[in-house]
Amino acid sequence: MYIKQLLKSKPKSLSLYLPIPLMFFILMVQNYLVIKLLKLDVNQIIKAEIKEKGVNEFFIENMIPFVFGLILLFVWVKYLHKQTILSLTTSRNKVDWSRIFFSFFVWSLFTVASTLVLYYTNPADFQLNFKPIPFLILVVLAGFLIPIQTSFEEYLFRGYMMQGIGLAIRKKIVPLLITSFMFGMMHIANPEVDKMGNIILVYYIGTGLFLGIITLMDEGLELALGFHAANNLVGALLITSDWSALQTDSIFKDTSSPSAGFDVLLPVFIIFPLLLFLFSKKYKWNNWKEKLLGNIQLDSKDIMLNTENHE
Repeated sequence: MYIKQLLKSKPKSLSLYLPIPLMFFILMVQNYLVIKLLKLDVNQIIKAEIKEKGVNEFFIENMIPFVFGLILLFVWVKYLHKQTILSLTTSRNKVDWSRIFFSFFVWSLFTVASTLVLYYTNPADFQLNFKPIPFLILVVLAGFLIPIQTSFEEYLFRGYMMQGIGLAIRKKIVPLLITSFMFGMMHIANPEVDKMGNIILVYYIGTGLFLGIITLMDEGLELALGFHAANNLVGALLITSDWSALQTDSIFKDTSSPSAGFDVLLPVFIIFPLLLFLFSKKYKWNNWKEKLLGNIQLDSKDIMLNTENHE
């Protein structure tokens, strides 16, 4: 079982799992409160920063914290928890890269296809923004930095927190719901929420729930890592807008007025369930109730490991 991979490490106490999530939560709340209390216009701040520094420098500055975050998380896990990165990634004997690439390919294909459909059905809402040299620079920068950003979020929420909360509470549904909610609320300070309304949080929380489900059902992070990287990377290369958190030298620019409706709910209630069906058939998932709602049972081998780890 993926959550029980934590027992292979030798942490002195599960309380050691608190500092990083707590620090992240405090920063998230602090950022939101500063924006609200000072009535800051995040979109205007982003525009001013891009005008001063340029779109690429601004992009790099926004990605760098995730690089340090991922390094810190890996160091914390390896040296404080004595846990291998492999056991944080998957319950398999090695990382299944084919799963990562398959998930990446499927969601990339869907993202490209859906964007082209929108472009050709609503051409007035889009502006061709393609400039060869800036785009090639974006491909290099985004191709390196965005997978790091998405990996940090997956390792933090679906890996580190899922395993820590799961082993502490011993009920799988609890870490699934907590990490999904926290993942969604992490985006609450994004300019998209201000422009489109709180309904967009349904998409963010729903995406977190989807990623949590495929992690628990597949006993590893591989599918979630591939999906999340495709979602952010292909999105950054394909389309940008003047009111989004991530503004890039993408191929298209969305010039429509920001609004949220059925298009926000469509992925959560239709597309993601279809993806779950596809993954379940390809990877032969079964016993859904037990894997998502069951208790985390410790057998004699687990109990012995747990005892050794706390001696």
